[in-house]
Amino acid sequence: MSVDDRDQDGALEQVPAGDPRLEPYRSLRDPDLVRAGEGEGWFIGEQALVLERMLARRGTTISILASRRMAPRAVEIRRASADPEVPILVAEDPVIESLVGFELHRGLLALGRRPEDGRARIDAALADRSRPIALLACEEIRNIDNIGLLFRNAAAFGVAGVLLSPGCHDPLYRKSLRVSIGHALDVPFARLDALAGDLRAMRERHGLALLGTATDPGAVAVHRLEPTRRFVLLVGSEFPGLSPAAKAACDRLVRIPMARGVDSLNVGVAAAACLSHLRGDLLEAERSTT
Repeated sequence: MSVDDRDQDGALEQVPAGDPRLEPYRSLRDPDLVRAGEGEGWFIGEQALVLERMLARRGTTISILASRRMAPRAVEIRRASADPEVPILVAEDPVIESLVGFELHRGLLALGRRPEDGRARIDAALADRSRPIALLACEEIRNIDNIGLLFRNAAAFGVAGVLLSPGCHDPLYRKSLRVSIGHALDVPFARLDALAGDLRAMRERHGLALLGTATDPGAVAVHRLEPTRRFVLLVGSEFPGLSPAAKAACDRLVRIPMARGVDSLNVGVAAAACLSHLRGDLLEAERSTT
């Protein structure tokens, strides 16, 4: 396939380095620009699995940027998607690398419109008190990989939404989105200005149990905790853990039993272990009825 041709589904166009449509793809190597896309209302996705999830949401993807070697793959993904008319901009590998400053894109990037704040979707899911529900709350998770992994866990364990403290990393930052395999587009999320206070209000309004992960001596081993139908699991950053205010807001603190001499796990691993215990029976029951 020639990149100068237009395929039957939409535009496929060779572009030079100075094309203004490439501007949003620039400077992605700089972690300090993590919030730049939030302000502009866009985000960047990279690699095929993320592109597939972006294109599954019609109207999300603004453009696709592909290397010459990946252009046929981009066309294939777009043709099979819910949004088959998104333009594909094709550039040589050196041009793409000069824009984004790294090779991990593997020749495939996409510019997307950020979804709306997920608070309305989360509130709608909480409205029926008879419905089992789980939320994940994150306090000051600043690590790029960890925030992505937490969203992948949220999708895997049927979490209805993720609540973020103000200092949490952007789940739609290009590397975080890649680690989540695009699930940060599927799981609604919202930032809470005052995490502990807002969670207490949600507990009263929606009948939720607040469970905080901690290594404190008084924390209950998670396998000894009776599974709870409606809860928020609150996790903190790996080294300091949850703040005193967050712990005070919780109904129970839970821990994962570990071998002597080891007192903590990666926050994503810890969240997965807790969610597996708290949600496993319910998810197995749901699978058996479908």
